[in-house]
Order: sequence, then C-alpha cells, then structure tokens
Amino acid sequence: MNPYKIVLFDLDGTLSDPKAGITKSVQYALEKMNKAVPDEEELEPFIGPPLHVSFSEYCSFNEWQTQRAIDYYRERFKRAGMYENELYADVPHLLHTLNDQRIKLIVATSKPTVFAEKILKYFSIDHYFEFIVGSHLDGSRSSKAEIIQFILDCYPDCELDEFVMIGDREHDLIGANQIGIDSIAVTYGYGSFEELTACHPTYLAESVEEVKEILVGRSNKQERKGDMLDESCPF
Repeated sequence: MNPYKIVLFDLDGTLSDPKAGITKSVQYALEKMNKAVPDEEELEPFIGPPLHVSFSEYCSFNEWQTQRAIDYYRERFKRAGMYENELYADVPHLLHTLNDQRIKLIVATSKPTVFAEKILKYFSIDHYFEFIVGSHLDGSRSSKAEIIQFILDCYPDCELDEFVMIGDREHDLIGANQIGIDSIAVTYGYGSFEELTACHPTYLAESVEEVKEILVGRSNKQERKGDMLDESCPF
C-alpha cells in the first residue's frame, strides 16, 4: 500500500522551469525603477521564494519599493512571463501515474493562485490536480507553511504521515518541517544540494523519474533520508 495519499507539488523548479519568464520580469521591474539590471543567471534566486522576500533581500528594497517592484513585475509577467516557461520532461507521465494510483495531487506554490492556475492550464496539466493553492495577490498566505497548513485543514480526516511535500527550494522543505509532514527535495530545480540537504528532507530525488520511484516504486518508507543522502552530508 502506498504510504502517501496526498502529494503536494511546488510549481516553479519542480513541475516546470520558469527561469526565462521570472528573470525577464524581474529585469523589467528593476529597469522601470531605474535600478541596475543583473543578467538572468544572477537573478535565479528569485525562482521559488515569495516575491516580497526576494525583492526585499536581494535588492534591499524597503516596503514601498518592494510593492512597486512587484507591481512592475506582474505587469510583464501576466502579459508574457508566465508563458516563458517549460514543463520538465516526464512530469505529465508522473502525474498520470499518480492519478492511476488514486493519489490526490495538489499544487502548493508561493506564486499567486490566479497565475498558477493559468500556467497549469497552459500546460494542459491542471486536470490532474484536486486543488491549486497559492498566495493571494495582496501578499498574504505566501509562506509555504501557511499554504501547507491551509491544504491540511481541507483534509481533517487524514493523518500527517499521509501527506508529502515535493519542492526544489528550502522554503518548501522548511514549510513541510514546520507543519510536520514528509518531504522530497528535487535537485533538478534551483536549490543547491547544500541548501536542500541542510533542511533534512525525507527523500532526495535527482529526476522526475526518481520522484515517481519514491512515490510509486516503493511500498513503504524504509528508505529514509539517512539512506537517500550521501554519507558525506553533515548530519
């Protein structure tokens, strides 16, 4: 019997590669604010965390500047950026397989729900998910812990060990740890190996295929993080 009944997926860096759309929209926002515009590689830290966190920490913006930058960012993102995106290979097959196993799938993203819904529909994978849960446009419910807790509250009859969170950044894993559910850290996204392993994920997956093996190819949780991670990890 599969150990997980409900699987939570991060979106950016886990289901799809949004680099072009996100970094170009950040560049657009910085240019509009007459700030220096780094190249796309330097802006990769924007992929994953809530925008207000990224603009505040990366650009040292105050609250007013951060909100202005977000407004400019969304101006371009909703016009073009959300479609400058690429679904990771094997994701549709993974989702189809999990649906066949009668596992409930939910998107848990810090991206505003309205954008997440449009992106999943653009990729024609929205029908695989029971819910798509993101942040609000006003910036509330943006932490991954808040999003995960909101989802768990929708399933009051399920136990914590029936849920698992899949993501590529520390925010996904920290949120899962705070709420008390298992996690799968994927290394093919934008979080470094050091960033991910420091959060002590339950599993580590290097590919979408490995995610499928963890969720479907094993009938129990015997292979835990102590077996999944390299012996050189400092824990």
